[in-house]
Amino acid sequence: MASNIKPRSSIKESPTEPFKQAVAGCLRAIARKADLDVSFAAERPGLMGGKARLPEPPRKLSKHEAAVVRGHADAIALRLACHDAAIHRRLQPIGQQARAVFEAVEQARVEAIGARRMAGVATNLAAMLDERYHRSKFDEITERSEAPIEEALALMVRERLTGLPPPAVARKLVDLWRPLIEDRAGRSLDRLDALIEDQRRFGDAIHDLLDALDMGEDRSRDSEEDTEEGEEDRRKQQADAEGDAEASDDAQRASAEDTDVTADDMADAAAEAVDAPRADTTDDTEMGDAETPGEPQRPRRGIINEPRLPDYRAFTIKFDETVAAEDLCEPEELDRLRGYLDKQLSHLQGVVARLANRLQRRLLAQQNRSWEFDLEEGILDSARLSRVIIDPLHPLSFKAEKDMQFRDTVVTLLLDNSGSMRGRPITVAATCADILARTLERCGVKVEILGFTTRAWKGGQSREHWLTAGKPPNPGRLNDLRHIIYKSADAPWRRSRKNLGLMMREGLLKENIDGEALDWAHKRLLARPEQRRILMMISDGAPVDDSTLSVNPGNYLERHLRSVIEEIETRSPVELIAIGIGHDVTRYYRRAVTIVDAEELGGAMTEKLAELFEERPGKGRPAMRPQRRVA
Repeated sequence: MASNIKPRSSIKESPTEPFKQAVAGCLRAIARKADLDVSFAAERPGLMGGKARLPEPPRKLSKHEAAVVRGHADAIALRLACHDAAIHRRLQPIGQQARAVFEAVEQARVEAIGARRMAGVATNLAAMLDERYHRSKFDEITERSEAPIEEALALMVRERLTGLPPPAVARKLVDLWRPLIEDRAGRSLDRLDALIEDQRRFGDAIHDLLDALDMGEDRSRDSEEDTEEGEEDRRKQQADAEGDAEASDDAQRASAEDTDVTADDMADAAAEAVDAPRADTTDDTEMGDAETPGEPQRPRRGIINEPRLPDYRAFTIKFDETVAAEDLCEPEELDRLRGYLDKQLSHLQGVVARLANRLQRRLLAQQNRSWEFDLEEGILDSARLSRVIIDPLHPLSFKAEKDMQFRDTVVTLLLDNSGSMRGRPITVAATCADILARTLERCGVKVEILGFTTRAWKGGQSREHWLTAGKPPNPGRLNDLRHIIYKSADAPWRRSRKNLGLMMREGLLKENIDGEALDWAHKRLLARPEQRRILMMISDGAPVDDSTLSVNPGNYLERHLRSVIEEIETRSPVELIAIGIGHDVTRYYRRAVTIVDAEELGGAMTEKLAELFEERPGKGRPAMRPQRRVA
């Protein structure tokens, strides 16, 4: 008898799955990492914690879109294959703009190596760059102040090393800078072609280029690198790299043949993901490798005795604002955003809540209950019941619990609300701040939650005011600050809970001027009556504001941040601690921890707060070594 039960159908494979497998296999082959974890997501592509993330291809792919995805994969693979993170860290300049140039040019070097050896890679990288510059609207740039010099230099280096002209959409960007760069640093650019295979000498040449452009800085050198043994090791590594690169060339040809059948139907990535800047891949790579314990690090000279920059100023402050979170949107929208936040991290709340409970137990364990006896009022002392019976009029039969020192404490959580925190980092930060605020409130510790960003991209009204004034030179900070109070120290958690949903609002996160935000939060703490005051900064990068940095020295914001940190750490009663998400904050803060993944934030926050509470207040600042957490 025939059965009416239909056989279970097999799960239908996504039409893009063969393409993904081919791209991932090619990436591993070029990178020479057979076990590399490769994922596809509608997020910014790059390397994070030793994992490669590529844009999610749409279901209907075109040739150009497929080339863009392959270009992102090739850029990551070449970074892994042709780049030494330890050498890069030792040669990396200190200043913000100089570092941006150094990162962009190094990425141009590794991409040029692949483009020179493999024609297919050159085509993929060109498609990726064209798409990125098109999405960044670089073809609409009209003034040099709007054109990032690091992008122009990277494209000019690419042109020197490969002979390929800049993408059509970025030609205007390069043309704005080309006369100045060629005039001052043309000879330095000409030297690069002969040094492309030697990262150390190439990096030295970039420092010469930065010097020619008045962007150079002092940097320490490791004398051991110049020994004969070091040179011999480098020659061996270079020989191995050339042999492996030839093998990866063959592997790519094989992978390309496997995927040629579907190439006409292929396409690339989600809209947000393709515009990732070259420096994103750089930062992620550096950070993943920097987590190796015991790795030697070159000391950075020039930081300790750096001037405190008394000339830092804002061109105008009349457009700045300090605003409560509830004043930035309607109550109904706050409720909706808070619901979205809870939904996004429903699985993470349990983890962070367990960490918070652990912190609470550690705090409560310090509450050795101490009592004052023989009082005229308070709680009836059960040990004195016989006295009450014998002499009911005796006035000293009560007791009261003494307040513990750590209860007279206030903690400020200062959250970076810049655009680079968009997505997972800001969601995790908001949830962790929310749960920790609730936990500390249970223990009698007051908590303030603050955020900082700017009101506009690329300057806003401050820049317009500067343009109207005739563009005076060295204008100082040139953007409109927005400092947000999500929860004041005296407000109970239940009334401020929904305010944290504001961080999920589209368009809120813009640029970050860390120095002034840190100074603002510090001054708020100084005005508090509590005996112990703790300030925790949570950020994912150095201060960046394109408008300010385009018309001031490249390290203008960074030097001011260092000045504020030094002031707090050496002259203030406030205890300062920093947590960097995917960014090494240990070079700024004396007491700091760097985490690779945003998911580690809850553990890092509870751990560092517990350490602070376990220290005896008022005993000065111990000489603590900066810490890093391994993913």
